[in-house]
Amino acid sequence: MSNTRTLALILAALIASALWLHAQRPVSHPPGIIAPDIPGQGDIDGAAHPLRKKDIAITPLATFSITARVLSRADYHWDTVAAISPTDLALGWGRMSDTAVLDKIEIWQSVRFYNWRVREFPIPEREIIESSANMHLIPADSSVARAIDHVKQGDVVSFEGYLIEARWPNGGIMRSSLTRSDSGAGACEVVWVEHLSIAPR
Repeated sequence: MSNTRTLALILAALIASALWLHAQRPVSHPPGIIAPDIPGQGDIDGAAHPLRKKDIAITPLATFSITARVLSRADYHWDTVAAISPTDLALGWGRMSDTAVLDKIEIWQSVRFYNWRVREFPIPEREIIESSANMHLIPADSSVARAIDHVKQGDVVSFEGYLIEARWPNGGIMRSSLTRSDSGAGACEVVWVEHLSIAPR
């Protein structure tokens, strides 16, 4: 291979890497609350209509809608839940969507948990807990799955669907939290997402 061709391939690889890094860069916002409203949750009218994802039975528990800032995103491929929910979003609303607050909170995700820590609380601890959550997203169809694929940290996303319980044929169960005031194991929302949109960046 000639030196010219080698240099061209290296340059192409560098450009591709730079474009990929740019595409993955978190969306930035000036200080201020950008997702002021708390999530909406409602009762299911009548008997819950059963749903399915692959061989997994899905039971709606409550209607759900939200507009929130993406604090972090994690994708999973190998755990059991990934068969129906390959993406978790840690989301914040109210003052947990304000850059001035978030700059003082370290946030990360690991093994289906959303974690945070602070040196000094910028807002009360209870407000952090009640204004943010980790959500396991189950896309209702391929178009929703594609929309989720485009979500980046810092995006303001809006979606609606159901909080659900999932039952595997082997007896495994995953059940959504039905409150925003809990934390720790079992506090994640498990959301069947029927529509999702991303605010203009």
